[in-house]
Amino acid sequence: MPNNDSWSGLRAHAARLADVPMGGLLAGDPARAREFSMRVGPIHACFARQRYDAAALDGLFALATGLPGAFRRLFDGAQVNPSEQRPALHTALRSDLGRGPAATAARAEALAARERMAALVAELEASDITDIVNIGIGGSDLGPRLAVQSLAEFDRGRFRTHFLYNADASGVHRLLPQLDPARTALVLVSKSFGTQETLLNGGILKDWLAGRGRLYAVSAAVDRAVAFGVPAERVLPMWDWVGGRYSLWSAVGFSVALALGMARFEELLAGAADMDRHVLESPPERNLAVWHALTLAWNRDALGLATHAVLPYDERLDLLPDYLQQLVMESLGKTVRTDDSPAPVPTVPVLWGATGTTSQHSFFQALHQGSDAVPADFIGVVTPAHPYPESHRAVLANLLAQSEALANGSPGRTPQKHYPGGRPNTVLLLDALDPRSLGGLLVMYEHSVYALSVLWGINAFDQWGVELGKELASRLLPALAGEHAPAAIDDPVTRLLLSEIQARRKG
Repeated sequence: MPNNDSWSGLRAHAARLADVPMGGLLAGDPARAREFSMRVGPIHACFARQRYDAAALDGLFALATGLPGAFRRLFDGAQVNPSEQRPALHTALRSDLGRGPAATAARAEALAARERMAALVAELEASDITDIVNIGIGGSDLGPRLAVQSLAEFDRGRFRTHFLYNADASGVHRLLPQLDPARTALVLVSKSFGTQETLLNGGILKDWLAGRGRLYAVSAAVDRAVAFGVPAERVLPMWDWVGGRYSLWSAVGFSVALALGMARFEELLAGAADMDRHVLESPPERNLAVWHALTLAWNRDALGLATHAVLPYDERLDLLPDYLQQLVMESLGKTVRTDDSPAPVPTVPVLWGATGTTSQHSFFQALHQGSDAVPADFIGVVTPAHPYPESHRAVLANLLAQSEALANGSPGRTPQKHYPGGRPNTVLLLDALDPRSLGGLLVMYEHSVYALSVLWGINAFDQWGVELGKELASRLLPALAGEHAPAAIDDPVTRLLLSEIQARRKG
């Protein structure tokens, strides 16, 4: 992993470039727009509006010398999750590029599970089921929900697909009147089959079904799923070598296959596999995921920019910022390295965002003239799925204009009308939004996250930080149920709030 001197060298480059306007970087290098861009399959990426030059890039790529070997270890099934003593073999779910025995075995298991999933899809297609309810949270929800929403034009209309993902039962309460229990199938997705939100929602719907409809599950805990009432032959596998936020490509995508059909799900996997091959076989200087990761590290650690915006200019990608929040922030939200030493530089940025053009009328004022520069990924789609070219031209014009305006700024006639510019951003253009391009885009982000974890020396595949809140919540449930008084709670603020809840609630 890079040492402190490497990061210091990057900060020296940042200081050298501090007073160079973005327009100056572009004007001083006529070939910059072309040389700082690349195409990988259906994705064109342009990094020309980042605040680095060729010399700074050389310093960044010097950090990346260990990345090809790190990618090979990931694909081959090395123990890249040391705190849990596991590999992370999500790549085996979609490609056969791994060479180690662990990767080979995982690939065989993945293909067998996919064959079983195809049979269950066919079984449901031949039934009188009309509604599919996917019940999960985090990676057991966001990936499938994003794919079904983003690829709605490919939905065959055979089923209505619904998602329940929050312990708040408001979603259940609103959904039940829309369903016929005799024509509803539940898909409970939980690796441990112990996830509180999933079991709460699943229990409500199972009771509502009252033996009608059908139960399916995706889980590593087959015995728990069967004890819940799911027939063993309708439980699809998950494995401890796939983290939830990397699991879309597994049977967690069952609801995607039901909505789009197995052929489209296979196309999603094929796009993912194409990006896997590119990342594994391309040198860092022409590797899209590596460029993306190094750019984020530059903005975070050389420029000191603490947040990052994801701005898809396509309503179908409305859930992409949410999906990437989990992928990036759960994977990289660490300050302790794998050797238990503190990270020498800041790690994960706060990732956020929303779709354009609506977001231009909410927070873009702060992006243009606020105190803090916010790096951004602009994501556009060249060919729309609708027949309204004038509307699509307007969307693309706004994407291009906002990227240019944030980077170049404008002097303005008065101080209040001054646009400082210098706001770095990357543009990612998809030829079209289809299963193959979506698969490639998501996997590019996955591998960018892994590259960052290697650069920072942290573990991208554990998430111990989420456990403390779960533990405290389980301790508080008896007090909320009235089984003991708030006085038994140690924390004075929690004790006060519990007293207030108990005094005010109705029923």
